[in-house]
Amino acid sequence: MLNTSETTTILVIILVALGLLAWGYNRAKGYGKLGTLAWLQSVSLMAPWLIFFGLFALGIYLNIVGILFLLITSVILYIYLGKRLRAEGQDVMLREKAAQRIQQEEEKKAEKDKDNSSTDTEPKNVGDVIPIPDEDLQLIKGIFGIDTFFATETISYQEGAIFRGNLRGDPDESYQKMSEKLKNNFGEKYRLFLVEGTEGKPVVIILPSTDDPQPTTLLQKNLALVLFVATVVTTLEAASILLGFDLFNNWNRYQEAVPISLALWSVLISHEIGHRIVAKRYNIRMSVPFFLPTWQIGSFGAITRFESLIPTRNALFDTALAGPACGGILSFILLIVGLTLSHDGSLFQVPTQFFQGSILVGSLAKVIIGDQLQNSIVDVHPLTVVGWLGLVITALNLMPAGQLDGGRIIQAIYGRKTARRTTIITLVILGIVTIFSPANPIPLYWAVIILFLQRDLERPSLNELTEPDDTRAGWGLLALFLMLATLIPLSPGLAGRLGIGG
Repeated sequence: MLNTSETTTILVIILVALGLLAWGYNRAKGYGKLGTLAWLQSVSLMAPWLIFFGLFALGIYLNIVGILFLLITSVILYIYLGKRLRAEGQDVMLREKAAQRIQQEEEKKAEKDKDNSSTDTEPKNVGDVIPIPDEDLQLIKGIFGIDTFFATETISYQEGAIFRGNLRGDPDESYQKMSEKLKNNFGEKYRLFLVEGTEGKPVVIILPSTDDPQPTTLLQKNLALVLFVATVVTTLEAASILLGFDLFNNWNRYQEAVPISLALWSVLISHEIGHRIVAKRYNIRMSVPFFLPTWQIGSFGAITRFESLIPTRNALFDTALAGPACGGILSFILLIVGLTLSHDGSLFQVPTQFFQGSILVGSLAKVIIGDQLQNSIVDVHPLTVVGWLGLVITALNLMPAGQLDGGRIIQAIYGRKTARRTTIITLVILGIVTIFSPANPIPLYWAVIILFLQRDLERPSLNELTEPDDTRAGWGLLALFLMLATLIPLSPGLAGRLGIGG
């Protein structure tokens, strides 16, 4: 039987999951049948994991066959819903295009009548001085049109200008048309941003390209090199501690720590490669990685800046998710292989509490090595520990705060306002964990890193109005869910009842 604390924990988890699903449905139903189908796609991605961990919390754990059945069923349902979504979307698109053509004809006629009677609709300048030269400003006003963005007001803003008005077409198409005209007139001199204004209406912002993100300086590159060398040392030190000796007191044994250090570096490097492959696809430049050394687990990952503007929220999402996806998948594979190769007499002997530190790691270990977890000490293959460390590093970078990968994902899916709130919530939670777990310094370290280095959000995308599709939102939620499953530990009572620790 579950005790009161365990029952309460399970109920809270169930209520939170149901709350998220209800919130997602409430957000999706405003888009009609298309929104509902897209929401169901997201549910199909989340359902196998919710079922698996829900049963696990109740003491019912599935074998590999059961897990594969859930995943295959999820994929089939996702594909089916995708076909329905595309078919429904084509019908809606045809109806919308027809309605838009009728509206455009009416608006052209109305504008023509207004032009004949008065000139009150001409864009007006607000502010004493427009930093953009008058001749440039007149050319910039020429990029707007009745089928894209009808500008009614010009406001001085920093070294550029804000144009208020009415968005007349699809955000993607309108942005492409306006940015192409701007580039044809000025080359790379100005940048066009299509964003949501303070009043909740679309506005166009024109800024000079001199305001673009600046490349990494020589001093910053030297700092990155120093941090890289320090991280090499800390990964070797972390590996030596796992092997039972202190590297600083036994430098002659450094070769023993090299294989584990290299395995850990494979996770760190795959994470960075994932970012850069996708960034290159969107023509986004990224800075050199600033690795974060730590004695506890070797490294906390790396801080990487965008050195160019981000074209769309899709580009921000894809680039942010690619790193954790590559590093996380590799870590997951290393963990599975390590658990599979583990046997009596394996190189590492870890206490069973090791598997109580993570819902994800504990559940996978229970499925693969089973009754061995009832021993106080478990013999495991080194890849088990490397995979676990890689998952922890990936999960820490997926926390929804500031310019961390998780913060970028939240900003891409839900916008800057929600990203600011999740950053504050993350800092509060890290503070609470630090107070109640003073023996674990990692939450405090991350709170400091976020507060002083990563709390600011990324710059708005050039096209900030077009939101990522619900498929991306589903993958983002799945990544955040796995982050929680990696970082949240099993309670000792529940772990013992499940046979993890006897």
